[in-house]
Amino acid sequence: MDEVDTVVVGAGVVGLACARALAQAGHEVVVLEAENAFGTATSARNSEVIHAGLYYPTGSWRARLCVQGRGMLYDYCASHGVAHRRCGKLVVACSDEELPRLDAVQALAAANGVRDLQRLSAAEAQALEPAMACRGALLSPSTGIVDSHGLMLALLGDAEAAGAMLALQSAVRGGRVVGGGLELAVGGDTPTRIKARRVVNAAGLHACALASCIEGLPARHVPQAHFAQGAYFSLAGAAPFSRLVYPVPGQSSHLGVHLTLDLAGQARFGPSFRWVDRVDYEVDPADGAGFAAEIRRYWPGIDDRPAGALQPGYAGVRPKISGPGQPAADFRIDGPPLHGVPGLVNLFGIESPGLTAALAIAEVVARLLAR
Repeated sequence: MDEVDTVVVGAGVVGLACARALAQAGHEVVVLEAENAFGTATSARNSEVIHAGLYYPTGSWRARLCVQGRGMLYDYCASHGVAHRRCGKLVVACSDEELPRLDAVQALAAANGVRDLQRLSAAEAQALEPAMACRGALLSPSTGIVDSHGLMLALLGDAEAAGAMLALQSAVRGGRVVGGGLELAVGGDTPTRIKARRVVNAAGLHACALASCIEGLPARHVPQAHFAQGAYFSLAGAAPFSRLVYPVPGQSSHLGVHLTLDLAGQARFGPSFRWVDRVDYEVDPADGAGFAAEIRRYWPGIDDRPAGALQPGYAGVRPKISGPGQPAADFRIDGPPLHGVPGLVNLFGIESPGLTAALAIAEVVARLLAR
């Protein structure tokens, strides 16, 4: 049986950030990835937004790690040449009834440590973005966009420079708690057995399923997995804005159909939100009419674009651990103090703002495994 010091399961942005932090702390690290390339699931199917930390409950992992991780991410991108842009974001109220929600967002953001939000009148917002229609807005200068693939490539490069290894097409089928660590079954019909002193379950969409297959981990410490699909539509032609535009959120945790930009300047709208019972990346072209109705509230000019300007783009699936009708769950970073299994950290429900928070999450994991 092969023995290694530390295994990270999953080579998405969070798994690679953890591998980097652990390798740089002196651990022998092997990253096991089921697919034939790194970062092919949630890390490759998102908005690529660097979030400021406006919306998350104060004191939650999501709020704290987003604010901390955002600063770390900007510094990392600057020092490693990862393409990014601090373009800013406008959170807009499209009716007088929505204006009090801007106050609520600003108060929550301030409680989370976001101090740079600026309240704008309709005229001030439209001076920044003439194509936009609104009754008022918040400007978030700290929001930006990043090349997620370039970020993961840099994280992997750092990890490998510190001695880490990436093993592709190496699905973890299960495991069991043994003396001195965990034994993992890796591979196909005749799995290879690997013993590791430390294991980080960063399997994203499959983190709950993997944890449920670890003999010796009490079942009460494994949450129920839920999947929510979000689809994006792309806009043909020139982008109407230079900043991101988000409608002010209502009572739902879903932030609505917003406008984001990629680093090439193309505009895309989304995400939609629907519960699915499996990982489903299909985008229904018929959803375009519903997208257009939402977009029209803050960008009436969509009606001036040629028919077909709004095209199906791509979809992603969020690894949620709260289901329909339940409050949005916080990140779970479950280490030995919680579940009692030495050397094991499970990362559950790492959805948005997981990309922004990745470096900060990795610091927490490294501290847990240094004990």
